[in-house]
Amino acid sequence: MKFCIAVFLGLVFLSGCASSVNKNIAKEERLTVAKAQRQIKIGMSSSDVIEVLGSPNMITTDDQRREMWVYDRVSTQIDSSSSASGIWLLLVGFDGEKHTSRTSQKSLTIVIKFDKENRVRDFAYRSSKF
Repeated sequence: MKFCIAVFLGLVFLSGCASSVNKNIAKEERLTVAKAQRQIKIGMSSSDVIEVLGSPNMITTDDQRREMWVYDRVSTQIDSSSSASGIWLLLVGFDGEKHTSRTSQKSLTIVIKFDKENRVRDFAYRSSKF
């Protein structure tokens, strides 16, 4: 019993002097500008594009019935940190905890145009961070 109380009090006192940095990075997306630049080539088949980039968000056709695929991805990154310093007493405590957080978003749009044989004839991309 004395051991449990000692461990509990030790953890309470140590938590008053703790400092931590937590980076919560949004889920990694398979789709990146580098991947599009490096792996998408003119003449590539539509099935090869799916292997590289996955399924598109939208598929449309032009007046000549050629497909155009649009990949649109948005990711959010949250960087947060907190630090705490204080003296914890058994019944009364002082907490000097500080929190900071920064959120940023990235948007990536890739447009791939296919010819009548479903081979890549052109592609473009746009990336922004805000």
